[in-house]
Amino acid sequence: MQVELEREKVLKPLTMVAGVVERRQTLPILSYMLLRTEGDRVSLTGTDLEVEMVCRVPGQIEKPGEITLPARKLYDICRALPEGSKITLTRQGEKVVVKSGRSRFTLSSLPVADFPKIETGSFREAVVLPASQLKQILERTAFCMAQQDVRYYLNGLYLESEGTRLRAVATDGHRMAIADTECERAAEALRVIVPRKAVLEIGRLLGETADTIRLEISGNHIRLTLPDATFTSKLIDGKFPDYTRVIPAHQSKQVQLNRQAFREAMGRVAILANEKYRGIRLTLEGGKLLLSAHNPEQEEAVEEVETSYQGEGLEIGFNVTYLLEATAAIEAEDVALGLNDPNSSCTLRAPGQTDAQYIIMPMRL
Repeated sequence: MQVELEREKVLKPLTMVAGVVERRQTLPILSYMLLRTEGDRVSLTGTDLEVEMVCRVPGQIEKPGEITLPARKLYDICRALPEGSKITLTRQGEKVVVKSGRSRFTLSSLPVADFPKIETGSFREAVVLPASQLKQILERTAFCMAQQDVRYYLNGLYLESEGTRLRAVATDGHRMAIADTECERAAEALRVIVPRKAVLEIGRLLGETADTIRLEISGNHIRLTLPDATFTSKLIDGKFPDYTRVIPAHQSKQVQLNRQAFREAMGRVAILANEKYRGIRLTLEGGKLLLSAHNPEQEEAVEEVETSYQGEGLEIGFNVTYLLEATAAIEAEDVALGLNDPNSSCTLRAPGQTDAQYIIMPMRL
């Protein structure tokens, strides 16, 4: 096999494929990527047995064929080469020679037959939508996914479709994010839990692309198809909790705040919050919201944010990190805060919008 690739055209696909490959693997072949010629293109494949990324790049094919290469090393070599470089890969026995200008690298190669293929079963189309819309609902929700929770079904993102609406839901048991978008086409109802790693890789894959993408599902896999890339992942086998029961049906206190002023005040108060629990207290009084925090060293911070709220007062505690991340995900000048009492969850959303909302449980201080 011998192919010539352009550095600028192969660097981003290499980034995506190398990102899927784990650095420390029990099986040596899993730290390698598979290069295969397909007509006038070269496909790059990386997998960790849970997810698989296939990217296709244009290339000059001298001798068709397929080889395996250490994924991270090939990416690091290409990244280190000067802009505009032409990269030639040639198989020589059980090695692969990478040449570019005056640079020459000899890399090891493992048998192509050893490279694993994910057994997925047959896929069926579920949803078609613009990449930008899927990227948006992932960005609005993914930060609420749990990390290594024993409730394994929380270590991912729940996707469901109904009609032409696609909804993403993520929760770690203390907070929850819900975001909706419209689909161009929905072939059937979607009810799946996508693992955390797959969600993060999909977010990177979508990048700035304006392409329309297709989501397909099989028995226990999901596949995302773009013109130059295909991403496949196992699904989490479990039942996502009934998230609708957590959404407050009614909230007696509606507080509207300038989003940036609220975020900046929280950031300053958080400096003196307890480093372990990250709790701050919100005190609602007529025309203002007081934010306060203290720590075991008896230090205290107090901030005041203006609001038009004139109702009954309230004092409630929250994890400041949860509030900061939720307000960062809201794309509006103001944020609407919904509250009931010190023991009930609060909701955050952009005023007058229902396509994204955040629910945060209170904490005792």
